[in-house]
This record gives sequence, structure tokens and C-alpha cells, in this order.
Amino acid sequence: MPLGAVRPSPLVEQATERLREQITGGHWPVGTRLPGETTLARELGVGRSTVREALRALAGAGLVRARQGAGVFVTATDPLEDWPTRLRRAAVTDVYEVRMAVEVHAAHLAATRRTDDDIAALRAALAERRAASARDDAAFVDADIALHRAVVAAARNPLLTGLFADFAPTLRDTLVDLLDLVPLRERDPNTGDDTHAALVDAVAAGDAPRAEAVLRRELEETLALLRTGEGGAAPE
Repeated sequence: MPLGAVRPSPLVEQATERLREQITGGHWPVGTRLPGETTLARELGVGRSTVREALRALAGAGLVRARQGAGVFVTATDPLEDWPTRLRRAAVTDVYEVRMAVEVHAAHLAATRRTDDDIAALRAALAERRAASARDDAAFVDADIALHRAVVAAARNPLLTGLFADFAPTLRDTLVDLLDLVPLRERDPNTGDDTHAALVDAVAAGDAPRAEAVLRRELEETLALLRTGEGGAAPE
């Protein structure tokens, strides 16, 4: 099978940026029909294939849209932010609310789909979380997140796994900051152990309603703590 020509990605990136500047700078307002590929290629000093790739990139950013038989038109002057950027800019409580929707459902699925290997991984993650109680807050949070990652993995849904991976860096920073502000671990270095043990037991037993309920309750308590800065909920 032929490999095909190597795409001149640096040229595509340059062409995309030049066209983006024209759109975001107002040179081509919303509703404007862009010049044809041949004209753009000539003005940019590149081939039509490069222009075509640049227009695809702009379409992906929500700036232009092709209309069959009519051409390419400007649809917005501000590009859509990608998912990682939106996560970084979102309020912590907003991220946590979405995390709840993702992870509570994942816990339900995990209880119905878990394998013997998943149960072993959950037990190992719980043991590691307990061992991490003797370490600093960052290590404890890392172990906590690893346990939740194991629950999501047991749901056997790659999209849920990917979403949790996207949330993980923000969650880690949030929970480390939370433990710094609210000294939960001074009273109990292994705070939340009973809840996490109950979660693991529910998933292992195949009790989906219980797994979902246990996790929802704890995440709601932590969300309330994030909103008020008060209370004694365990970090999740």
C-alpha cells in the first residue's frame, strides 16, 4: 500500500495562521465568502493542497464552513477553545460537577462490568491509598486519584477513561490545595478510608446502585467543601 506524500505541515501551520489573522482581525467579517483556493494559494505562495489543509483546520476551529457549490464562508471571528484549554480556564466547581457526572456513572458501570483483574487492581489501589496516608498530601492525593482511575477503568468504556484522564491534572491540583487549606489529614491521615473501602466493596460485589450512591455522596460533600471552604468532607 502506498504511503502517500508527506504533508508540508510547517507550511500548513503558517498558512492557517495567516488566514486566521485575517478572520480574527476583521478583514473578513462573519458571512464573508473567502477567495477561492487558487487565489489564496497564489497570495500565500503555497500549493492548493496546503490551502485546503489550512481551511480544514480553520473549519475545525469553528471559524469557517464550506457550502457545497458556493465556497467557504466565515462563520465566527473567535476560534473555539479546545477541551484542554477550556478545562484549564473553567471554575474548579464546574470541573467537579462534570467529574461527578462522569465518575458516578462510571462507578455504576464498573460494578456491572468489572473483571477479576479489575477487582484485584481496585484492592491494590485501596492498599496503596492506605500506605500513602503516611506520606505527604501530594502523595496521598496521587494515590487517591489512582484508586478512582481504577474504578473508571473497570467501567470498560474508553471514552470515560479518557475524560477522567483529562480531568486528573486539574483534580490533583485542586485536592492538594484543598488539603493545604483545610487540614483534614491532621485529624485523620487516611481520611475517607471507610468511604473508599465501601466503594471498592460495592464494585467488587457487583452492587451498582450502592457503588453509585457511595461515590455520589462523597463527591457531593467534597464539592460542598470546595464551594464553602468549610466542613470536614474527605478528599475524593
